[in-house]
Amino acid sequence: MNEIVRAIAALLLALLPAACSAPADAPSRPPLQGARIGGPFTLVDQDGRTVTDRSFAGKYRIVYFGYTFCPDVCPTDAQHIGAGLRLVEQADPKLGARIVPIFITVDPARDTPAVLKTFTAAFHPRMVGLTGSADAIAAVAKAYAVYYKKGEITPNGGYMMDHSSVAYLMDPDGKPLALLPVEQTPEAVATELKRWVK
Repeated sequence: MNEIVRAIAALLLALLPAACSAPADAPSRPPLQGARIGGPFTLVDQDGRTVTDRSFAGKYRIVYFGYTFCPDVCPTDAQHIGAGLRLVEQADPKLGARIVPIFITVDPARDTPAVLKTFTAAFHPRMVGLTGSADAIAAVAKAYAVYYKKGEITPNGGYMMDHSSVAYLMDPDGKPLALLPVEQTPEAVATELKRWVK
């Protein structure tokens, strides 16, 4: 895992609200408002169906890039996303229903729809897992400013994926709002969701 990229993302999360808004506890505008992040895509979900960015129109989206064979960071982040969303759903079911968590693989060679289905179901019943061709994943990762690279292959054929670890909160039109603090706690994720989801 690229810890430098993760540290930069955490720093941005800490600095952007202060730089782009009023007091940190009551920001007036989303920290990523106007950023060139996101865009159209066509991928395949965990049920083998073709989906596009328009499939999520009208919903707030938590967009996270990772891979199911990740030994630690991706499962922990996915757990924080799922648990944070459940906290929002418990406090305000209607608000929670407006949010869809999306896990996009950076390892399409191994992360088939079936593999993604098992993985995402472990974290939230509405978490969507997306995969696609190598070119399709490269295009969506570029649109979301996500870095990834395949690591060295071990003698048994395994490998790790080095990738940036960020979770974007996107608005119902697919525009970026904020980074979610998935490296912290589910409570921190829930706080940010409640701050920006209307």
